[in-house]
Amino acid sequence: MKTKVSILFYAKKAKAAANGLVPIYTRITINGKRIELSTNRFVEISKWSTEAGKIKGNSEEARSINNHLDLLKSQIRDAEMELIHKKIALTTETIKSKLLGLDERARMLTPIFQDHNNKIKELVGKEYAPGTLERYTTSLKHTIEFMQWKYNVSDIDITKIDHAFIADYEFWLRSVRNCANNTAIKYIKNFNKIIKICLANGWLDKNPFANYKSKVKEVERVYLTEDEIQSIIKKDFKTERLSLVRDIFLFSCFTGLAYIDVKNLTRSHISYGIDGEKWIFTHRQKTESASKIPILPVTQMIIDKYENHPQSNNQEKLLPILSNQKMNEYLKEIAGVCKIEKELTFHIARHTFATTITLTNGVPIESVSKMLGHKNLRTTQHYAKVLDRKVSEDMKILKNKFNLKAPIQKSM
Repeated sequence: MKTKVSILFYAKKAKAAANGLVPIYTRITINGKRIELSTNRFVEISKWSTEAGKIKGNSEEARSINNHLDLLKSQIRDAEMELIHKKIALTTETIKSKLLGLDERARMLTPIFQDHNNKIKELVGKEYAPGTLERYTTSLKHTIEFMQWKYNVSDIDITKIDHAFIADYEFWLRSVRNCANNTAIKYIKNFNKIIKICLANGWLDKNPFANYKSKVKEVERVYLTEDEIQSIIKKDFKTERLSLVRDIFLFSCFTGLAYIDVKNLTRSHISYGIDGEKWIFTHRQKTESASKIPILPVTQMIIDKYENHPQSNNQEKLLPILSNQKMNEYLKEIAGVCKIEKELTFHIARHTFATTITLTNGVPIESVSKMLGHKNLRTTQHYAKVLDRKVSEDMKILKNKFNLKAPIQKSM
C-alpha cells in the first residue's frame, strides 16, 4: 500500500501570545498518524486564510511568511523522497527525525557495543551464561585496542566501518594479539553481531561484512580409547586427591557432561526416566539446551561413592568437584601415572563419551546428540568424522592380517 503523506499549515489559536499574534504550525499526517511542528512564524488571526493555509493578501509580510511556508513544504517533500530512496520506513517518527536533523548525529561504535553487553549482563542466568558476557566483554576490549592501534582513537562512527576495517581488525587479532585462526574468527563473529544490530536499526546503509569470508578450521577432537579408559579405572591411586579427580573425570566420560554442568548437578537432577530407570535431567549452562542422560552402572557407582561426602552435603551438590584449573592440573598427573600419551583435560571426557562410549558402541547419532544437548545434528557429526578415521585405522590392521603371502594368480 502506498504511503499517503499530507501537509497542512494552520494558525494555532490555543497558543496565542499576549500581543494577539498566533503561531503558525505545520501538521504532517502519514497514514492517519500526525505530528505537529512549529514554523517559528506568527500572524494576526484576521490575516490568516484557513482554506489556503497561508496569509491573505500580497503585502511584504504575507510574501515573506508564505515563501517561508513554501520552503518548509519543499523540505518536507525532500525528506519524504530521501527516506523512500534510502528504503527507510516512512513514518511520523522517521520524517520528524529527518526534519529536525536527529538522524544526522553520529552513531558511535563503542556505546552501541557496550549497550549490547549491558543487556546481556542483565540476562545472565536467564538467557545467557556468564561465559557469554565474558566473551563479549573481551571482544569489546579487543575492538577498542584495535582502534587505538590502527586509528589512534577509542571509538569510531559506525558509518566509517567498511571491509578494510574488518580485514585490518582480523589482521590485528592474528598478528598483535597472536590469536589462532578459530579464535580470531570467533572475535570477528562477535563483532559481526554488533554490525547486524546497526543494520537492523537502519543505522547503516550497507553491510561491511558483505564480501568478507572466513573459514573455521576443523579441530581434531582428542578422546580416550577403551584401553585408556580401562587403565584409568583400574589404576589404584595412593592419594585421595587423584582418586577423586579420576572419579569425577570418569563420571563425565560416562555422561558427556561438561565441567560446569557436572559442578551444577544436585540430587534433584536425578529422576526416573521413561524406562523406569534413573536418568540425569539437566540443562547445559553454555546453551541452555536440555540434556537427558540415562545413568550407566559406572556412573551410579560414582554417585553412590560420594553420596555422604562432606563437601557434597555442605554445598548441596551431587559430587565434590574441584576447580576446573585444579582438575586439569591433576589430570596431567593421572595421564603420566597411567602412561597416556595425550594432554588430558576435563573436556576430553565429553569427547570420549561421544566417541568411545556411545558412537563406537552403536548408539545412534541422534540419541548421542540429544544426550550431549546439541542444538543441531551437525555439531555431533564432528565426532562421527573422528570415528571415520578410526575405522580407517582398524581396517589397516585388518588388511595386514589378511595380507596373503602369495598373490592370487590372474585367470588366463
